[in-house]
Amino acid sequence: MSRAFQKDWEVILDKKPLSGSLNMAVDDYLFQTLSDKPKTYLRFYRWEKPTVSLGYSQNIQKVVDVNSCQKLGIDIVRRMTGGKLVLHHKEVTYSLCSSDIKAFTSTLMDSYRIISQALMRGLEKMGLKPNLAETPPSSYKRGDLPCFSHPAQNEIEIKGKKIVGSAQKRAGSRFIQHGSIPLEKDEGLLESVTFLKGEKSEERKISISEALGKKVSFDWAVEYLISGISEFFEIILIPKDFNAEEKEAILKIQKEQYENSEWTFGGPSTSDL
Repeated sequence: MSRAFQKDWEVILDKKPLSGSLNMAVDDYLFQTLSDKPKTYLRFYRWEKPTVSLGYSQNIQKVVDVNSCQKLGIDIVRRMTGGKLVLHHKEVTYSLCSSDIKAFTSTLMDSYRIISQALMRGLEKMGLKPNLAETPPSSYKRGDLPCFSHPAQNEIEIKGKKIVGSAQKRAGSRFIQHGSIPLEKDEGLLESVTFLKGEKSEERKISISEALGKKVSFDWAVEYLISGISEFFEIILIPKDFNAEEKEAILKIQKEQYENSEWTFGGPSTSDL
């Protein structure tokens, strides 16, 4: 039986890698354009250089070695969504923005699980055997470990290792969820820019290439993910290109929010939390 009420989704494929601040601005713009009328955007993108992204309310001093990032040329951005630190590098990043509660329900946990199931369909088409994770240790929930240190409840794992890390923001019937799907390991960069202190997070995550035993490309992985999501939700994806007015609005968000050092390094004000 069909899950989706609104059958046509718009899909944005950013094949050209973008800066961290611009990637976050595009996601933010898509979320802002949603109204009470059912609408869904699906986006796939990548990053022009290794970039650390912080969860909305994380204290940067506790989770990021800023000096190491600067020495290694790694960017730092703060997301509009919650969750924990992610190092974006050699990955597929997805975002899904929607106001369609018929397809996704009105709760964070239910929509999170449904999106995971759709992503799993794409991974299965690649030849993988993913499953949904159970509740992580309480130390992970309360602590400052990076996102890929443990799979959270209803996140996707393969052979007990996390393969997708996601975060969500909701406002009434509207939500955005975006996440990281590693294509290859980050070659120790994560430990170089965080305060892991011996934590072996690399042992708890797995990339698509590692899971398949062969190197795969961004385009190859996205093709399977799109196929799986389309099949799961029984929807038609319509390519979307931003017009001049939309591009101007996105650049405004980038400049005022995601290139603003007060936002990136200071985080949201107390009144925003």
